[in-house]
Amino acid sequence: MIRINLIIEDILSEEVLRVILEQSSQKFEVIGRFPDLGRRSSSSGFGYIKSRLKGFNNAAKGMPFLVLTDLDREECAPKLIREWLPFKPHPNLIFRVAKREVESWVMADRNAFAHFLGIPISKIPLNIDDEVMDPKAFLVKMARKSRDRAIRNAIVPKHAAVKVGPDYNGKLISFVQDKWDLNRAAQHSDSLKRAANAINNFQPILTEE
Repeated sequence: MIRINLIIEDILSEEVLRVILEQSSQKFEVIGRFPDLGRRSSSSGFGYIKSRLKGFNNAAKGMPFLVLTDLDREECAPKLIREWLPFKPHPNLIFRVAKREVESWVMADRNAFAHFLGIPISKIPLNIDDEVMDPKAFLVKMARKSRDRAIRNAIVPKHAAVKVGPDYNGKLISFVQDKWDLNRAAQHSDSLKRAANAINNFQPILTEE
């Protein structure tokens, strides 16, 4: 059993990581998550992670850390990683980037997600990482076409001033917990496949020489 801390931007990212760990080829126990999203807005996650990453890297000497951030509008993951990790990462630090948002990973299980929304699978791109530049907006757009009123009411915003509906995270977390499959999703998201491989092949260093 590998005991590990999660560093995430929001509660959807946290749940996706938890399911990835559950479906991985190794056994993990999540012992902590940062930031404390009960006291911070989800939008603070990006800056919180970047500003404290060196500290998490130092803490990884004694306990593994799994860090997930979104690429968002950055040019590419290697450039983001160079900017965020100007120091040598400890082997116990797993740093992964979702291209462009964790919603891409959620939608990458195309068949399950299309069934969840009640839309044709053809509406969801085969290579979602490269074909969808704003995954959150794309997901909301697809939800507008759902035949399920409960899904529309939960995911689609009621006012132009907000980007998502009142139970956006709740509905998507429920989908991830009950229907989402890592192996299926990894076939349609290269960034997810690389993250899954890094987690499956992770070998923590438990003591320092």
